[in-house]
Amino acid sequence: MNMRELIPWGRSERQAPAVYRDSNNPFLALHREVNRLFDDVFRSFDTMAPLGRASMWASWPNVEVTETDGEIQVTAEIPGIEEKDMEVLLKDGVLTLRGEKRSVTEDRDRQFSERFYGRFERQIALGAEVDEDKVSAGFKNGVLTVTLPKTDGARSKAKRIAING
Repeated sequence: MNMRELIPWGRSERQAPAVYRDSNNPFLALHREVNRLFDDVFRSFDTMAPLGRASMWASWPNVEVTETDGEIQVTAEIPGIEEKDMEVLLKDGVLTLRGEKRSVTEDRDRQFSERFYGRFERQIALGAEVDEDKVSAGFKNGVLTVTLPKTDGARSKAKRIAING
């Protein structure tokens, strides 16, 4: 028996080694069932699409963080949500985006859906001192843009280091 026959991933029951297939030992049967259970669970991670079941594992909303010498800008895509259903907080150097996307139809009428509904919260550690009085946020066409100007102290802390070659 070679090593490949002992690895259960990616093979069907028909390919199981004879020691597992032909035995009436209850411990080997239990071992086989536990392996099958883990295979079934972890197989779904390989086949998850960007929509559907994967949405429960993915971070939502999707964000993009850019930083210049003078400011940090956070852009979040939040389609299908209204401005009144969102909240943007800044506390202790952490930007928090939270809100709720509500379903517009009743569940009894829905046959199939890959859309995301429910509450979300996303926290982003900024890593720089921000002038909290000058922070601004805008929301247009499902895109939230938060501009966080840095303090003078944070701007002066950055130091360019020469690379010697």
